Amino acid sequence: MAVLDKLRDFWDFFPFARATKQPETLRVPFVSPLPSATELEFDNVYQLYPLTLSYLDELWQLDKRCFVNGEAYSRATLDYLLSEPNGLSYRAVLPNGAMVGFIITMLEKDGTGHITTIGVAPEHRRHGLAHRLLQKAENAYLQRDVRLMRLEVRTSNTGAQELYARAGYVVMQRLARYYANGGDGLLMIKSLV
Repeated sequence: MAVLDKLRDFWDFFPFARATKQPETLRVPFVSPLPSATELEFDNVYQLYPLTLSYLDELWQLDKRCFVNGEAYSRATLDYLLSEPNGLSYRAVLPNGAMVGFIITMLEKDGTGHITTIGVAPEHRRHGLAHRLLQKAENAYLQRDVRLMRLEVRTSNTGAQELYARAGYVVMQRLARYYANGGDGLLMIKSLV
């Protein structure tokens, strides 16, 4: 009960929170907080833009750098994914215009957003770029009233699994021999509601 009283006191402190109790002259407009220093630094280094077919060659070269040992998509597959009418893709670029990350997704027939691939150049990993790309795609799907996201990830890719788990994805199923080289995968989902 003491916690509820503290919350009530907290909200009573802000006139805009209980506008019906406060006179009109005491209303304070809501001002959003400034972005954190890391967000400001991110925005100074990376910009996120739509990824279209016009960037196919640059994407293909980056995909080969991101995914080695036969894991990269072929140029034809990337062409297909970017040409898909239900696709939604973004690229992360440096101030000089060089692409250093990407996410390719598509809306499935059942209304689920499917994350097909996320790639970040090796020298730009561990800066939150994959997480921001993931957020960008999820927010775009939310605006389209999509409520469920899914992805597949290699069981051997623990770094990606940790990223997805931190972003709210949960493992639903193990996919035996899911990948072309016979490797197992995990099906992970996230509710956007």
